[in-house]
Amino acid sequence: MANIVPDSFKTDLLKGTFNFDSGGDTFKIALFTSLAGFSTSTTTYTGAANEVASGGGYTTGGETLSNTGVNVGSNIAYLDFGDATWTSASITAVGALIYKSSAGNEAVLVLDFGGTKISTDGDFVVVFPANDSSNAIIRLGDA
Repeated sequence: MANIVPDSFKTDLLKGTFNFDSGGDTFKIALFTSLAGFSTSTTTYTGAANEVASGGGYTTGGETLSNTGVNVGSNIAYLDFGDATWTSASITAVGALIYKSSAGNEAVLVLDFGGTKISTDGDFVVVFPANDSSNAIIRLGDA
């Protein structure tokens, strides 16, 4: 499986559902032990089956992301988030869902970690790419 951009995110973005600017909507990242059930038809975070269980340093619903705001460079609009860290955690996850938690729990992006990632009484970190027009997690530009 690869990362998934839900169709609902694409249409909701054009409808103005999301405010990614600094101080805009609140976004969270929830961790999952299986990505089964996620597809381009995914619309919301529902706390569904396969989310990492609460305890061991993880809380259902995930962590609030630090939004770096919207930028433009090389004719590409982009945004990124600061790395998400669960400290002193015992977590096993294969992927994550980024979603807008400030209202509606609308899905933004399903991340596939490319295999099982494990922390045992240590930091579990989701590292986001560089915040620039070539690497940011969300980029919109000329095709």
